[in-house]
Amino acid sequence: MAALTKLEAKLAEVTGLAMAAQDVTRLVRGMLGPEHEALAKKLAQARAEARETQKRCIEVAGSFDGKKTAILEKAREVKQEATEMRKAYLAGEDDPLDGFEFLTMAEAGEVGHWAIVEKLNERAGLGEVRTLAAWALPIQQRHLQEALDGSLKLAADEDPNEEE
Repeated sequence: MAALTKLEAKLAEVTGLAMAAQDVTRLVRGMLGPEHEALAKKLAQARAEARETQKRCIEVAGSFDGKKTAILEKAREVKQEATEMRKAYLAGEDDPLDGFEFLTMAEAGEVGHWAIVEKLNERAGLGEVRTLAAWALPIQQRHLQEALDGSLKLAADEDPNEEE
């Protein structure tokens, strides 16, 4: 596998996180009942945007001479790591609040990774990475806010005195 620069490795990481996001949004959607249709629609939109993010990341990875395969291999590793974290956190859970709590953590991680891609690229000056980060970062920030809002909405419906 070709050695990756820090920027290329971060591109691989955000690609892998976009891959994992598609699975987790589907899983959390399955935890929601019919009374949460608005949250379900936001999850469907987030899943579609994760798919588009993955596609755009792969296109940009192709612009790194001879590195696309290595970037995608690392992306698959990151997806696997994120999947393992999700399984550990949500094992046996069917409570949508738990699902949205995990989404909030995951989206915060994605925001952080995209901000790092943007910062690393300030020195690298790659136009296609700049364009990608400028497109993706606001979407991830919105996803984080929507996950947090969903968590708080679901928490508001909970009886704080009910036993677990």
